[in-house]
Amino acid sequence: MSTLTIDPRFTGPAGSGNGGYVCGRLASYVDAAQGRVSVSLRQPPRLETPLTVTQSSSGASLLDGKHAVAEARPGAFTGLPPDAVGLKAARAAEARYRGLLSHPFPTCFVCGTARSPGDGLCLRPGAHGIGRTACVWAPDMSLNKGVGQVAPEFVWSALDCPGGWTSNLEERPLVLGTMTAVCNDPVMIGQEYVVVGQRVSEEGRKTFTATALYDEEGRRLARSEHVWIAVDAAAFQQPAALDDP
Repeated sequence: MSTLTIDPRFTGPAGSGNGGYVCGRLASYVDAAQGRVSVSLRQPPRLETPLTVTQSSSGASLLDGKHAVAEARPGAFTGLPPDAVGLKAARAAEARYRGLLSHPFPTCFVCGTARSPGDGLCLRPGAHGIGRTACVWAPDMSLNKGVGQVAPEFVWSALDCPGGWTSNLEERPLVLGTMTAVCNDPVMIGQEYVVVGQRVSEEGRKTFTATALYDEEGRRLARSEHVWIAVDAAAFQQPAALDDP
């Protein structure tokens, strides 16, 4: 067993870890033949709290005491990734980012409007057609895992919120429930990339989306699929300490 502690920098909704970041961290403990890992979040991951990681032949689990926070297993995709969008069109879409007007979780590490460059990713996934978003991402040195490459958990992070913003988050806030992702090629510090999101369907409280990360030439480097859960943003506060039964 090992432990994972989420630094406050990597906040999603106030007081809990960003879903994509936490999923990416736990995915690193899974040996998946095709590199595709699926992570399900069971409860908001608390910040600055040593969480236990357990591994087995089938995957890995993240525990807060005896309580399951997340579970990761080798995964598979259910559909096709969204098509590529060029840099110019992605920049134009950023001006239509609805989070600039109203954001349910402004502290979010990935897309929060209360974050600044070098602190958060500051993605601005704006509308690019119906049920579709696009934005530009230029990773900085704080995301470096060595030799100029972006650490995988930050690629997972960037693939997260552009999916959520394919819905109207101001009226129907969503939090990440499940994320399946793969990173096929290195993402490099200092280069520009385009992240594209696509809403697939809705079913009750669940929204299904897909995202993909492309380089300037339109080559896909990573992709993901998500299941989002509709929540009351006002009630989604810092997780309370859990008492073991």
